[in-house]
Amino acid sequence: MTVSRTVELEGHIIDSGTMQRCFEVIMDLGGDFDVEQFDVGRAKDEESYARLRVLAPDADTLQSIVHELHQSGVNPIDPEDATLTPAPADRVVPQGFYSTTNHPTEVRVNGTWVPVEDIEMDCAIVVEDPDGEPTARTQVLNGIEAEDLVVTGEAGIRVRPPERPRDSSGPFGFMRGGVSAERPSKSLIREVADALREVKCAGGNVLVVAGPAVIHSGAGDALAELVREGYVDGLSAGNGFATHDIERGLYGTSLGMNIETLEHPRKGHKHHIYTISEIVRAGGIENAVDDGLVTEGVMYECVENDVDYVLAGSIRDDGPLPDTITDTIEAQEAIRRQAHDADMVVMLSTLLHSVAVGNCLPSSTRVVCVDINPATVTQLLDRGSAQAVGLVTDVGTFVPTLADELRESE
Repeated sequence: MTVSRTVELEGHIIDSGTMQRCFEVIMDLGGDFDVEQFDVGRAKDEESYARLRVLAPDADTLQSIVHELHQSGVNPIDPEDATLTPAPADRVVPQGFYSTTNHPTEVRVNGTWVPVEDIEMDCAIVVEDPDGEPTARTQVLNGIEAEDLVVTGEAGIRVRPPERPRDSSGPFGFMRGGVSAERPSKSLIREVADALREVKCAGGNVLVVAGPAVIHSGAGDALAELVREGYVDGLSAGNGFATHDIERGLYGTSLGMNIETLEHPRKGHKHHIYTISEIVRAGGIENAVDDGLVTEGVMYECVENDVDYVLAGSIRDDGPLPDTITDTIEAQEAIRRQAHDADMVVMLSTLLHSVAVGNCLPSSTRVVCVDINPATVTQLLDRGSAQAVGLVTDVGTFVPTLADELRESE
């Protein structure tokens, strides 16, 4: 081993598995290490500290190891200022730009650590006013403008992944990652209800990401109740969700099926097209509510209770509804705005929209993902959020039971 770099990590690095991951990364990438200092926290609220000397056979290998360690919050003990490189043109980032994780991040500018605002994964970092009062923010690649000062390389960057402290009590104690492959018990749903109440009592923001299955499964009334009672501050969905929600109010069906009787009335398969036509005729969902055409459902409650909603379109959409954002970049920006405002996100049976919102969330945002398909839940939790829980179950059971828990507590 001919080259080395000293790094340090601190926090609940034993309980969260960070220490073990660091050892595995170093060995898997062909390096070695010496533990120069290791102070173990001996109480539940005490953090641990470790200093390692990472060794590698050459500079490239060392750089690869340090890069991987950095993603877990391991930082060089001798930090330098971040390298700022002007963008050569609009929507063009400098070569070697730093691509963000979804963890809280800081950059070092003129010897001062500056927090990166609106952190999310797979973005560049732009620094403004570096010689005065510097600020740093994430920027998607298509939002880069010529001469923006973009962070390149990995010097002067500090990442702080969420930790898993030993004391996991409290309303968010159950949110420690992992997937429940069983139907959620009433006690687990009660803990989700406790978390929702905690966020709302603290003045926080709750975002619900919902797919059409919420309506098909008969959970629409329960979700509408949550909106009406003030537990939902934002709704992120697609054209299909809104169409079938309104269709149920107008025709009593969802995708042509009567939810109560499970019957398919004559011409029921045309109801969703008729619904879109009526909303287009009214000039949009809000106008349809104001005109008395739409009198119930989730979208009705969103309009009546001034709950922000974003309907992002797809190539498969019928119509679509006038409220559906069909420009992909515009839809991404609208979703990003909602995600950055959220303190807790409840994802209900939709892979595409859940992934879209999840990609915009910092790892510190609490997430509950509910889906009957285990692959959907696993894919979302693989993002690396330590503050997420996945429930593999039917939303038709989960949402009404959650509404019951919140109603009983009041």
